[in-house]
Order: sequence, then structure tokens, then C-alpha cells
Amino acid sequence: MDIEKRLFEIDLKDYKKTDSVFRRPSARAIIIRGDKIALVYSQRDKYYKFPGGGIHDDEDKKEALIREVREEVGMVVIPESIREFGSVLRRQKSDKAENTIFEQENYYYFCDIQDKLVDQELDDYEQDAEFVLRIVDIDTAIKANDIYTSEVFFDEVMIKRELRVLRMIKSQLGMSK
Repeated sequence: MDIEKRLFEIDLKDYKKTDSVFRRPSARAIIIRGDKIALVYSQRDKYYKFPGGGIHDDEDKKEALIREVREEVGMVVIPESIREFGSVLRRQKSDKAENTIFEQENYYYFCDIQDKLVDQELDDYEQDAEFVLRIVDIDTAIKANDIYTSEVFFDEVMIKRELRVLRMIKSQLGMSK
């Protein structure tokens, strides 16, 4: 289930070429509900992100996508509905380890969900950020992410990535008020 289409790259080149590389691939869901989009909203930090997260070593991208969507927003993905959108490569100096490059290939997939919701299973940092499911007009998410700033530069890069993908989806699907 490799994605062939690279949407864009974010490479801050703020690291040394001799630094070691920490790879953390992720799978992210694009869930369209009528003329709206289902996203994770941080009530604390006021940004939107696509449901999804890290791919474990023993998982394929599809399994990770299904698990992460269930955990973060309580939606149950229909496996047969998963369709590739593209990937975004992010490279920057790690915020966790000295002399390390953080490299993340983010795989984005369109998918459909079952009508039922299950309970969220949030990690500590997700609980701290007060993650909730929001089904919103895409312009609402774009506006929030466009004005988002953070003292944590690492987070700001993530939200600007999500902003670019939201704009691409809006353009491709012709979604707006």
C-alpha cells in the first residue's frame, strides 16, 4: 500500500547532514461527510489536524490508519473504502534528541466510516491538548490553522503542513461555503 504521489516536502534543513535520522511514518485520514470534513480539534490550542498518527513497526499503513482514527476520534474506518491521496515528507531537527533529524512521511488517505462512534483512546499529550472530533466546513479549519501560532516551533510546522493539505483538498474537491 505504498503511496506513489508525493504532495510536497517540508525540509527545514536546520540540522547537520551527519546527524542520525529518526523516522516516524504516519497515516492520516481524510473523512468527508457531505460538504464537511471530520478532523481532530485541539480545544486547548485551537487547531485542526487530520485524524491519524504513527505507524508501529509491526503495522502496515492501512492498519495504522484504522487504529489511529478509532483512537483519536472514535470513528470506525471501512477498510475497503481506503483510497490514496498522497504523502508529505517532513524533515527537521528533532525536538527530542540531540544530533538527530526527525523525518516523517505522512501518508494521507480518503476513507469512509461506519455510522457508529466508539470511545476515544487518547494518549497523555492528546488528552492535554483536549482532542475532540469536529465535523466542520473546510474553510473553518483552514482559517483556524492559518492564524495558529505556537511557542513550540515543532508543532507550528505540523499545523502548517495540515493547512497546506486542507487547501489542496478544498481545491481538488471544490469544497467551500
